[in-house]
Amino acid sequence: VSAVAEFKAGFAQRDVTPEHPQPMWGYGARHDYPSTGTMDPLMAKAVVIEAGGKKAAVVGLDIGRSPTFRSMDAIIAAVKEEAGVDYVMVSGSHTHHGPVIELLDKPGYGKGKFDDAVAYVGILQKKIIECIVEAAANTVPAKIGWASEDTDLNRNRVSKREPKPRDPELCVLRFDTKDDEPIALVVSFAAHPVLASIMDRRWSGDWAGVMQRHVEGQSGIPCVFMQGASGDLSPNTNPQRRGMEGFGAAIGEAVLAINQQVLTRVPKNPDIQGKYDFFSFPARLDFQDKLLMAVFKQGFFPEITAMMVELEDNIVRPRLVTVLVNNELALVGGTGEFFSDHAVRLKRESPAAKTLFFGYCNGHTMYIPTEAAVEEGGYGADPMFAWVPPHAGREMIDTALQNIARMLAGGTP
Repeated sequence: VSAVAEFKAGFAQRDVTPEHPQPMWGYGARHDYPSTGTMDPLMAKAVVIEAGGKKAAVVGLDIGRSPTFRSMDAIIAAVKEEAGVDYVMVSGSHTHHGPVIELLDKPGYGKGKFDDAVAYVGILQKKIIECIVEAAANTVPAKIGWASEDTDLNRNRVSKREPKPRDPELCVLRFDTKDDEPIALVVSFAAHPVLASIMDRRWSGDWAGVMQRHVEGQSGIPCVFMQGASGDLSPNTNPQRRGMEGFGAAIGEAVLAINQQVLTRVPKNPDIQGKYDFFSFPARLDFQDKLLMAVFKQGFFPEITAMMVELEDNIVRPRLVTVLVNNELALVGGTGEFFSDHAVRLKRESPAAKTLFFGYCNGHTMYIPTEAAVEEGGYGADPMFAWVPPHAGREMIDTALQNIARMLAGGTP
């Protein structure tokens, strides 16, 4: 294998816990009440892989969503320039105990009232860039492997129809050095991190943070969590795995067991291909409507409408990123809260040997329900929080499947 084609991987992390009290993201009932401290640190963790002259970054973030499009554009440009990273996938874990990251340095959108929260947007952006650049500098010749299991760890929180859709897969990707020293684990699973108490206003990664620390504590291997299509999925708790700590430890134990089954190897055909796709859909709501905006302002807090700035002319612009690793592992990331059946279909129909879906990735375009879910109605399927038209998710998954097929065929996606 030539040096340029050799497969490499590297890891880095940054603590991204806000240093000042600021509004928390996730629950309308908390309005703009400031955070009161830290339960557990919020982290950004990056794995950068390299092969055939291309580099891709997979970044897990203990925050409710991924950075805004404006921030993502800056991150993507900076890591390309500073570290030659071609493709970036940043996913928020969707914890509901992280900071609001949409506020702007403009009156009415945060300036003057939430200056710490406005400044944090830039701090977070800078730390994510540093994290990716450091991971790229840390790359060494590597092996890759994965194993997964269908679990009962999540449940559908929306549908009344049987069988209720869900994506049961818990997947563990592992990167090792050629001497079998672990570099990092990437854990892919879908369920809302909503087990921490709504009225506890301390920063926390919720069960996803507990899971990562549990795995790291037991194995000594850095653990990156990549949330999946969890728009309609909740943690499936029971008396043996109750609350954020209990559930986080239980899923951590499942990850450790799956990790025992992972066999890493030097890839036969080291290669990275990727593609960004940009979509435009008419919004199901009229964001010029003052009454509607009043509902959002009252339901959350007035400055949160800064997030609507991305919706120029009532167009929702979701994004998709498709990365094919070594012609066998397909990674697909989409902006927003995809309903689980989108990921189930992607995995079922993908021509790649292994396919994973990362939600809340590279921006946030709210819920992306399936057409069946929109027809049934319910939270996350109704226009208030699902702004894209019913067919949007299907079109995005269609595009991902076409991308993977073209990449495997050696064509240009």
